[in-house]
Amino acid sequence: MSANVQAACEAAVSESSFTEVELLWDEGRIERWIRFGHPVDDRIIDRQRRVVSFAAGSVFAFVRWQANDFGTVLSRIDILRAGSVDEPVTKIGFVRPGGEVLLRISTWPRVERVLQVIDAIEQGGFDPASICPDHWQHVHNRQAAGQEPRAYTEARHRIWLKRRDLVR
Repeated sequence: MSANVQAACEAAVSESSFTEVELLWDEGRIERWIRFGHPVDDRIIDRQRRVVSFAAGSVFAFVRWQANDFGTVLSRIDILRAGSVDEPVTKIGFVRPGGEVLLRISTWPRVERVLQVIDAIEQGGFDPASICPDHWQHVHNRQAAGQEPRAYTEARHRIWLKRRDLVR
């Protein structure tokens, strides 16, 4: 195998290890954006569309909103963990190949509440992409039960960091 072909194969493998999210901004009609996360690549397709890529293990929030002449027809937030090539993932629209779903909420009032939870986490001095992934599942479950999620605390974060270090 020539060096050029081998380099192309290695690039394809490393590129496929990323989770890609297609974003769109058509003001007042269709809006898909990242609320938090740390993309490793950002490709502009045209004035309204771009594709961002996340490394395996990255946590990010993907928000979708859509309206027609009569009002909002879609409001959704997904908080996902980007998977690696060998992990099973859940297929999510506009996310390739998909991700591990930590939180999935629909309808604007519930999405807005999750956005407020994210704001509170940031105001507490935490990066929402770096907190314990279990907390997002907790927020999802509390939302589903119609209950208020517990606040993310410094003590919980310290425990998460210790647990994460043990697994590595």
